Amino acid sequence: KLKVAALRMYACCVEKTDFEEFFNKCQMPDTLNSWFLVAQLHVWMCLVRLKQEGRTGKYMCRYIVHCLWEDVEQRGKVMGINSTILKEDLKRMAENFYAALFGYDEGILCDDRVLASALWRNLLNRNCDDPRHLELLVEYVRKQVQHLDALSGEDLLLTGEVSWRPLVESNARSILKPLGPVYNDEGL
Repeated sequence: KLKVAALRMYACCVEKTDFEEFFNKCQMPDTLNSWFLVAQLHVWMCLVRLKQEGRTGKYMCRYIVHCLWEDVEQRGKVMGINSTILKEDLKRMAENFYAALFGYDEGILCDDRVLASALWRNLLNRNCDDPRHLELLVEYVRKQVQHLDALSGEDLLLTGEVSWRPLVESNARSILKPLGPVYNDEGL
């Protein structure tokens, strides 16, 4: 059951994410590597949430990462990438993957500058001329992590179903800056 839930969560990372919007808004080339970088970001956000669920969550984390590597390899083969080149690419992606996870973890625990730096290094490959792209990405990650934190742990472990807020929203900060408390007439 956990493997099915993990596979479903991985599928949500790659099927419910608008990759084309990321490529366009962040001026990323439409390549296997760009796809991987965006997928990796979404997988990482799921891993952050699942680690809160103890041993069961950590087990799901391992399986989601396994699903990612299986998927990358299959996509490379479908694209007709030479097996030797694909093997080298996978090795490089794996090295970058674990460095990115560390950087994203540090960024989510620190301030927006550290998170922006991690996104610039890992997602944008140090290629970003417009700081508004980084601002958009930092806001996106913060709102997604907060959105995932609000999901029931029991439901996540049973179904693996997650949804994503859009990259661009008219009032994106609404989730980051909650309104003050609302009191009824009795002052409660």
